[in-house]
Amino acid sequence: MTASVVPGGRRPRRERPRSRATFASVLGELLLTAGVVVLLFVAWQMWIGDIIISAQKNDEGAAMSQQLAQGEVPEPPPLIETDDGATVYQAPIPAAPADGQWFAQMHIPRFGADYNFGIWGGTSRAGTLDQLGIGVYKDSKMPGEAGNFSMAGHRTTWGKPFNQLDKLQLNDAIVVETADGWYTYRFRNLEYVTPSQTDVLADVPQLPGAQTGEQYITLTACSPLYSLEERIIAYGVFESFQPRAEGPPTALTDPPPPPAAPSI
Repeated sequence: MTASVVPGGRRPRRERPRSRATFASVLGELLLTAGVVVLLFVAWQMWIGDIIISAQKNDEGAAMSQQLAQGEVPEPPPLIETDDGATVYQAPIPAAPADGQWFAQMHIPRFGADYNFGIWGGTSRAGTLDQLGIGVYKDSKMPGEAGNFSMAGHRTTWGKPFNQLDKLQLNDAIVVETADGWYTYRFRNLEYVTPSQTDVLADVPQLPGAQTGEQYITLTACSPLYSLEERIIAYGVFESFQPRAEGPPTALTDPPPPPAAPSI
């Protein structure tokens, strides 16, 4: 028996049977879609969102600095003579901030001329670090006070204010701006410790109970990036206070020196 043909000599096409969707295939497609959504969210949270939030925080910081500049100029503090015969301003000691209360603005020229992050009271993630910015530890000393002015911040996510702590160079300026003026510290060294090593927050870092009369600054963040395994610690020492009546210190008006060349 010969096969029939249609006019023109073409054989009729047979329609392929459509595959039926099974529970397993539908579940697989849903899981694949969910995986893509999760990856996109992680990418947003880790990179794209960070860029946007960081820029937003710097803009907010610039607005706050402008607001402080337009406010009433406080009377400069008295001048005192140091042990080496220099005459400097006696730095005022601001009141410690409550949880979630604005305290100051932080400028670190090494991180860029537009780096301007708010400093707030408390170091809880929900109350301060995730939503507001840099947090002041509960028992921290204040700028202008002998002891350790200690803070925490994120290295990743939520604007990552301390993302580049490992890029600091010796003597880099760390400037804290308040309504009274600017407290300038100079970076000294980095250290990596376990999360339980809280003695880095002591008045003299890592020497609980010791007193030297010096003023220190300590910045803490998680390390390595995207991990909670360790903490990266940046230490600095107080250099000077400049009252608002005299304008920003040279640490903010002069560019930081270029990074040191690697040793051979």
